[in-house]
Amino acid sequence: MIALLGAMRKQMNGAVADTMRYYGEKYGLNYGVSLPTLRQIANQEQPDHSLAQYLYKQQVRELRLAALHIAQPENITSNEADFWAEGVINSEVAEEMAFAMLSKAAEAKAIIDKWSDSDDELLIYTALMAASRNTENISKELILNVVNIATRYNSSRIIAQGIVALLVAANNAGDEKSIIASTITKIKELAIVPQSGFSTIHYIAEELEWRIEA
Repeated sequence: MIALLGAMRKQMNGAVADTMRYYGEKYGLNYGVSLPTLRQIANQEQPDHSLAQYLYKQQVRELRLAALHIAQPENITSNEADFWAEGVINSEVAEEMAFAMLSKAAEAKAIIDKWSDSDDELLIYTALMAASRNTENISKELILNVVNIATRYNSSRIIAQGIVALLVAANNAGDEKSIIASTITKIKELAIVPQSGFSTIHYIAEELEWRIEA
């Protein structure tokens, strides 16, 4: 951990840290290291699940994100899901977890289905993004659930973005075409009703209008 922290400190950029934008809680300490650099440093380490779990509990942005690259996805089971869920404090952690770890986890589909049905907006977002990264983890139940998710969080930009990513990925994979078409039809029907301010339903309908051919 000390060696990693030293490498991160050398790349410290306070100006970048001050301008970072993400949804959710702030980190205890943030060195402002760019994600490409952070990933490069983390990937120089040998995979070590115990070290990853230790790093993930630290209140330092760079260590928590590095942990997601050092963890061993084959060791991540449903029994560990609650541990990793506790550290998803903002949209940046959610996105990096989806990219680096959850999409490759041994029991990814089970964890994704569990988190997508939770009451935690950030966990739902993580699940949606992880499924979009690896379409083998997209279940029929998850696709059927997106209308319910969008309705529950109808002013959430991250949920809107996650659902669009999921539906586009599933459609491009060529699976469950009829279910995807039915889901899109329901979303478009709901989007007929005008709404002031940001609307998850309207955003999804507008994005899918040009990202998925009729």
